[in-house]
Amino acid sequence: MRHLLSTEDLSLANAVRILDTAEEMSAVGEREVKKLPALRGRTVVNLFFEDSTRTRISFEAAAKRLSADVINFAAKGSSVSKGESLKDTAQTLSAMGADAVVIRHWASGAPHRLAATDWIDAAVINAGDGTHEHPTQALLDAFTMRRHWARLSGTASEGADLKGMRVVIAGDVLHSRVARSNVWLLRTLGADVTLVAPPTLLPIGVEKWPCRVSYNLDDTLAQGADAVMMLRVQGERMNASFFPTTREYSRRWGFGDTRLQALDNLGMKDTIIMHPGPMNRGLEICAAAADSPRSTVLAQVRNGVSVRMAALYLLLSGDTRTQAAPALAYAGTHSPKENN
Repeated sequence: MRHLLSTEDLSLANAVRILDTAEEMSAVGEREVKKLPALRGRTVVNLFFEDSTRTRISFEAAAKRLSADVINFAAKGSSVSKGESLKDTAQTLSAMGADAVVIRHWASGAPHRLAATDWIDAAVINAGDGTHEHPTQALLDAFTMRRHWARLSGTASEGADLKGMRVVIAGDVLHSRVARSNVWLLRTLGADVTLVAPPTLLPIGVEKWPCRVSYNLDDTLAQGADAVMMLRVQGERMNASFFPTTREYSRRWGFGDTRLQALDNLGMKDTIIMHPGPMNRGLEICAAAADSPRSTVLAQVRNGVSVRMAALYLLLSGDTRTQAAPALAYAGTHSPKENN
């Protein structure tokens, strides 16, 4: 892989390879010294044109655990606010010797534009572009689901896919780049995906996506689900009224106490509840669901670092997984001083 821009273009082999590498990277977080020398001397730039906390910190933690140098660039307070173009910014970063650029941009397609030009000779990772895609979020979601699916089947998660898993993604699909990336990736991995939302929060052309579409969350849950992902209502992207009231939305499409109890009543004891964060508690998800044993919200955050470590490693090292093993073992045989 040269860049990581979209899950739609990600093959099954590459998707499984990233997830398997993330399994190896997750072991680093359990060690006394949470660091590998794999990307020592490399420079990773977090180029964020939109506000973000979780994603930026996750990428920063991932790069630092691989011993890369990290430069955080925020549009606010920078030359961008003075009118500097994406091209000028990219060329400036290129002159600084950036090896990888993690970009989040308000415009859909901006990461693809950056990767397709000769503005910069660096690996480009899409950290969210407009309402288009967010591939590493989908990968960490799939990583979380795969571990759960493997545990239920009593098998190892490494090398596995999600064939036969039933996934429900509910909420503000229209404005969600997470939903788009998840639909493509989960179908590639063999999962059965159903989108649930009011008609006003479904994008034009959704009938061509590789998934089912429903307008009734209760009916969809009654048909069975192994994972339920609730999407954030993105009020900051809404310039019109997409539903009558927040109370009406919560009642019809939110995951409240009644639906949480319904999982038990339907005998769905192993169904997990997911959310990409940040959560609007009381709107798309209730506190009881967010904090229940079924919730994987914190696991998703933790797994995000491992997945982003895997993505950076595979893009910048050029090694295969068999070549990755010595680097992982190397970290465990050196002292903390040597690994810092």
